[in-house]
Order: sequence, then structure tokens, then C-alpha cells
Amino acid sequence: MPSQLIDLFGAAGMPARIVSFESGATAVTAARSAAAAGDDTVVAAGGDGTVSAVAAALIGSEMPLGVVPLGTVNHFAKDLGLPLDARGAVKTIAGRRTIRVDVGEVNDRTFLNNSSIGIYPDIVLEREALRREGHRKWAAFAVATARIVRQYRGLVVKITADDSVETARTPFLVVGNNEYETHGIHLGARARLNAGRLSAYLAPRVHARELPKLVALALVGRAKEHHIFESFVARELQAETPGRRSLRVALDGEVVVMTAPLHFRVRPLALRVIVP
Repeated sequence: MPSQLIDLFGAAGMPARIVSFESGATAVTAARSAAAAGDDTVVAAGGDGTVSAVAAALIGSEMPLGVVPLGTVNHFAKDLGLPLDARGAVKTIAGRRTIRVDVGEVNDRTFLNNSSIGIYPDIVLEREALRREGHRKWAAFAVATARIVRQYRGLVVKITADDSVETARTPFLVVGNNEYETHGIHLGARARLNAGRLSAYLAPRVHARELPKLVALALVGRAKEHHIFESFVARELQAETPGRRSLRVALDGEVVVMTAPLHFRVRPLALRVIVP
């Protein structure tokens, strides 16, 4: 794929340098180096985690982000209406049309799609362990979900948003960068990435046997279809779990450990991105 991308960009009149990396921290460093070197565009070629890591280095700058979606799901690319094939993506980048979109942050870590605590980070870690054993991604996700659900008891989370405070036991809290559609043919998509607000949802009073279905629904934004979910929108919110100072947090599919309380906020129009 690297040589194919070099050929595609060359054919589009955009000589390219390919930088490979294995971690989000390395991606941020590589993107910052490219921006400092005077390159006119930084392109993230990979899945949502890779795109989010590269975007973190460009937030608040005039450097445009191009996206070549090479992941399994590619939520960010789909919500922007980007081509999902490499040739189409490169053609879009060569067109250099840009817009500004919002980004989400939790404790100063960036996310473009969503961030969550609770059962999902545990499932991701189990899934990755299974993938290292040779399982395919979706099969590993199904097995990991079944394993974690059997033993998961939820967490108590205190959420402060605007002037309201709520404490509830829930299997997860999911915070999205802007709102997901909940009706029609675009279920799970976001109509806007520039509304300047977060969407959040949790599921108090849920039974363990319902978790596999509900986790999947929450992660694609279909929470409001089910009365057991609670959801709200805010520009900022804080989440903490009584008695726990560290939490596993998922950001666009990547898992990190953070110190509570977690402070979520939206940064309006902080990222310049190339679109069709």
C-alpha cells in the first residue's frame, strides 16, 4: 500500500513522503514534524485511531488534514462524505477543498468520533489480545464481548454537565463529538460535525444479557431508540467514579488509562480537513 499511495499522489501532482508508525504518540510526532518542515498537507492513511492521532497534531492550526480511509469502519471518513477507496481519497485530497470541523477532548486527549468508559474499553483490550492470537477482528470482537459481559457488573458514574449532576450505575458512558442520527436511513451517522456540542448517553437499569446489543447500538449512535438509555447534549461535562482514581478510556477505538475526574469538552471548528 505505501508504494501504491506514492504512485497515486504522484499521478495527482502531489509528491508524497510516507511515514509509518506503530503508536498514536509516534503519529502525533510525525505529523508535527511534517507541519514544521513546511509540507502543505498532512495525510492520515489508516483507520479512525490513526486519523485521530494525526489530527491531534494539527488542531488549532491552518494545516489541512487529508484522509485516506484504510480502516475497518472509517466512521470519520463516512460522516464527512469522503470516498472510501484510496484512488478516490487521493483525488479528493488533490482538490484541496477544506472545511473546519469540531473535535472532542477528554483530559486534553483528542477524539474525532467518540470516547467511552465502562465495558467497551475492556472489550477492546480483550479483542486485541484475541487478534494477537490470530483471530479476525469481528470474530475477536464477538468473543471478547461474550467474555466480558459474563463478568461485568457496571460502574457508578457521577456526571456533571452545565448546572445538573447525576449519579447512576451504568455499563458505559459514551460521549460523542456532535450528535448521531437516530432515525431514517442514516442511523449511526452524524449529520453535522460543526454544531459545537457533545452528545452523551448511558444505560442505567440495564441487564447483563442485554449488553452485547446495547453496546453495539451505543457505539453507532442509536441510543435514543431504546427507552433504557438516557442521553443529553452539552459543550462540557465531567465524569468521575467514586473510589476510583484511574479509568480505562476508549478514544476512537484506542484505549488509554486516565486519572479521574474526566473532563470532556468540544473544541468548535478546531480542525481543518479536506473534503470532496
